[in-house]
Amino acid sequence: MTITYADFEKVDIRVGRITRVEPFPEARKPAYKLWVDFGPGIGEKRSSAQITKHYTLDELVGRQVLAVVNFPPRQIGPVLSEVLVLGLPDDEGAVVLIGPGHDVPLGGKLF
Repeated sequence: MTITYADFEKVDIRVGRITRVEPFPEARKPAYKLWVDFGPGIGEKRSSAQITKHYTLDELVGRQVLAVVNFPPRQIGPVLSEVLVLGLPDDEGAVVLIGPGHDVPLGGKLF
């Protein structure tokens, strides 16, 4: 399916910094609860992510990630996920997070 550039512009992908991570034992598949700070204007948002294979709780705090910030919130068990943190599958299908190669200002929009 081909989309237009205007279609792409509708997806608001921003950079944020993970500020807090907790285990999510209620999830059907192993996951973490994330709090991500997108800076002024967007603020801190919650999400859940199935990223337990490649990441520990401690190494996630402070990491910059990309996330879609304009999807409607989605209830995932007891967690209201406000953003979709983005990743790619490794060769076994486990999620590898996407983030900038260098620190960039929080809230920056992908273009």
